[in-house]
Amino acid sequence: MTQNRRFLLRRRPHGDPVPDDFELVSEPIPHVPEGGFVMRNHYCSLDPAQRGWMADEPSYMPPIPLGDAVRATSVGQVHASDNADFPVGSWVMNLNAIEEFTPVVPGHFTAPIDVGIVDSPSKFLSAMGAVGLTAYFGMLDVAKPKQGETLCVSGAAGAVGSVVGQIGKIHGCRVIGIAGGTEKCRRLIDDYGFDVAIDYRGKSQEELREEIGKAAPDGLDMVFENVGGDILEAEVFNLAKDARIVLCGLISEYNSVEKHGLQNLWQLIVHQASIHGFLIMDYADRFPEGGAQIAQWMAEGKVRIDEDVQEGIENTYDAFMRLFSGKNTGKLILKIA
Repeated sequence: MTQNRRFLLRRRPHGDPVPDDFELVSEPIPHVPEGGFVMRNHYCSLDPAQRGWMADEPSYMPPIPLGDAVRATSVGQVHASDNADFPVGSWVMNLNAIEEFTPVVPGHFTAPIDVGIVDSPSKFLSAMGAVGLTAYFGMLDVAKPKQGETLCVSGAAGAVGSVVGQIGKIHGCRVIGIAGGTEKCRRLIDDYGFDVAIDYRGKSQEELREEIGKAAPDGLDMVFENVGGDILEAEVFNLAKDARIVLCGLISEYNSVEKHGLQNLWQLIVHQASIHGFLIMDYADRFPEGGAQIAQWMAEGKVRIDEDVQEGIENTYDAFMRLFSGKNTGKLILKIA
């Protein structure tokens, strides 16, 4: 190969991203940086967070510059190297971009990986990557589940939410999942072992509030929030005293031109509850710990992690939009090699 196909951000999306916000281009394969290597990306993670990185707004990471490839966590092989720690052919995980080749100077996110311990390198973007690790650290370090407590998970059939619920069950919690559609609610019960599945589609905030209340008459001890909007509003009216809310995502608002936020924040005062904004990047030095535990739970049949692998860098836009249409059936991953 002599060309590097790259999925560029050409303009900042206004509301839902559209194809004209992006461009697929071909450029020469980049040169090896001094002390670094060129990585051929095999799999790229597609995540709701990327929508936030496309906006020119203050965030925990700088916006993707216009004309640059869309940022993404990737796994792949070293194509050419000027670093003895990363020889040609070795497998690596790094925060790269949606492109076939990326020049890398090893840093905070760069990690060699052993693909021999998994059935597919893509597992380092799901079970052993941000999905499994977000659920692991978000639950154990922030939510701190206790036997007999009630956990509510929004976006429960999604990649992170489904693992969060399973970790809750491992720790003896009663788990309520909120998802969109009959099939996703079925999966919560049959595939992931949730106790209750609530379908939010076609329901008002008041109806959701009532349904959550019936499922958790003693209140929610923990909320793992991935969606926001009406779902979060309904949840905060059903909190138990000293409830803990782990704020992981707000996917219902990412494409909204107007951001409304939580309207009934006073319910946290009423219930003496806490809300914690959670980012997985703070746990990078503990990834081996979390990955080992997730791998053990999977081997024991206690955790199931599904992947939705879409193929072809030319299909990036359609694949990315599956996140917002609810079509993805597991951790959304783009295979480009």
